[in-house]
Amino acid sequence: MVAGFEKSFAIADEDLPRENDEKTSAVHFLRFELTVPMLTALKSGASLSAGVDHDAYRHAVEPVPDRIRASLLGDLN
Repeated sequence: MVAGFEKSFAIADEDLPRENDEKTSAVHFLRFELTVPMLTALKSGASLSAGVDHDAYRHAVEPVPDRIRASLLGDLN
């Protein structure tokens, strides 16, 4: 969650092929659709939080450490 905005929920890319003739992948990817205002806020220093909100497991990292936030933000440029 970007500070000051509604939660953004992960979208699992379940429709992507996981195998071919040479490999089978067990890696699953999650993506988040962030709005332009969210990205602008992050670039301006807004904090970022992440968590799991499931009946069987709840955990949050509030805020995400600066070095991880910076790395993620670098991926978005």
